[in-house]
Amino acid sequence: MPKMKTKSAAKKRFKFTATGKVVAGPAGKRHGMIKRTTKFIRDSAGTMILSDSDAKIVKKYMPYNR
Repeated sequence: MPKMKTKSAAKKRFKFTATGKVVAGPAGKRHGMIKRTTKFIRDSAGTMILSDSDAKIVKKYMPYNR
């Protein structure tokens, strides 16, 4: 059986914690910050842990990175 391929876009955007949770940067912070609220900018700083349903999708994209 040949090896499965990892999606290149996924390996650039997501990382896994030691316990197997998926870490990602929040969406909506690339441009247009002037129209965002201060609360939105503050809350979306750093990284966040994805929900279980989203993490399930990402884990399919990265079969060897668990």
